[in-house]
Amino acid sequence: MQSLQDQDALIPRPRGALPKVCAVALAAITIVGIEFLSPERLFGWVAMVILILTLGPLLHGLCLLAEEMLHHSNTRYQGRGLLSHMLPACGLCGKTLLAALLAGLLLNLAGHPLPREGQCWKLLFLASTLYALFKSLGVLGPSEVEVSDMCEGRKMNVAHGLAWSFYLGYLRLVLPRLEDSITAFRSTHRASSPFWGRGTRKLIILVPLNANISHKLEEQDDNIRFYDNLPNTEMDRAGVRGRVYKHSVYRVLDKHGKGHECVVEYATPLLTLYSMSQESSAGFGEPERRQQVLLFFRTLQDILEHSLECRNRYTLILLNDEHENNPHFLSEAILRHLEQQEREEYCLTPPPHQEMVHPLSSTSGAPRSAPPANTDWQHPEPMTREPTLMFSLEKPQPLKEPVENTEHF
Repeated sequence: MQSLQDQDALIPRPRGALPKVCAVALAAITIVGIEFLSPERLFGWVAMVILILTLGPLLHGLCLLAEEMLHHSNTRYQGRGLLSHMLPACGLCGKTLLAALLAGLLLNLAGHPLPREGQCWKLLFLASTLYALFKSLGVLGPSEVEVSDMCEGRKMNVAHGLAWSFYLGYLRLVLPRLEDSITAFRSTHRASSPFWGRGTRKLIILVPLNANISHKLEEQDDNIRFYDNLPNTEMDRAGVRGRVYKHSVYRVLDKHGKGHECVVEYATPLLTLYSMSQESSAGFGEPERRQQVLLFFRTLQDILEHSLECRNRYTLILLNDEHENNPHFLSEAILRHLEQQEREEYCLTPPPHQEMVHPLSSTSGAPRSAPPANTDWQHPEPMTREPTLMFSLEKPQPLKEPVENTEHF
């Protein structure tokens, strides 16, 4: 089991803009090199290359448009216009057309610097048609990194859908009612469970990297024992009257044999990921499953952190499968998070109370002690947190001279 500090190292971060920066730097270096070698041909060559790179995707988009218009216009674009949906879906967007028009204008303004003008036009059309061919055959298709980046950016992964379904269909419904369920449970189990820490009043959600979930926690770790179920939560949901939601309370034993009660359960959407990896028709292997589990954890964490209904009512634990040989890795992970919550989130030790001597207090007949020397002003005593009334020894003075009232009632 990894430590809490190493948990973030397992979660993949969103991809940044480094490829774009590298591409801009490479293009700038190339343009500077051409400017140094052939300054009179710079604008002509740049315009020609832009035309090659833009006309190729446009021709490939026309090929895709023919397929969509002939076979999918009624089934995939029902009630949607041709220009607003089909053209952008085929890659025929305004940015590509604008880039091609600007490149053609720049090539026209460049004039004579391009040698062998006829051969350049042949190169332009040949490169554009070959680009469309290779693009259709998949030779110039997007790499796995590009596909993954697009899926993550547009929230198209399996993990994104499972995380949102788990939140909207379950956590957002039960977490706001968890505190009341625990309070009702404690009122009926006060004798056998006299103390519950503040950290145990959260729902602990376990997310194992291998997505292999045991339906009974005590079968995976004998230091975890089933204690009881919280009171059922019933609500009308999707036509089902009184749909029941329940949570199980487990007693986790530490190394001293002391029991710690807490509400623990696995993230049930991981059962779907594991089942998909076992089906050959799903095309979902073990490496893809591990990646989707990490994306599920990151997505669910982001969702819950921005949810007002679920704030401070849950604990997500990512379980690494590197130390499965340890028979108590699960109980140790739960206890470590409970101790961290008690220590860092809730154990707020009040500051020591500082007693203050009343300025008028003294023993009867005894003079007041002299004030402290002036050398102590640099190290004053800590101020108390409680308000204290201070009395002045001077005779009260009016704010202004009294005005003689001459009116008679």
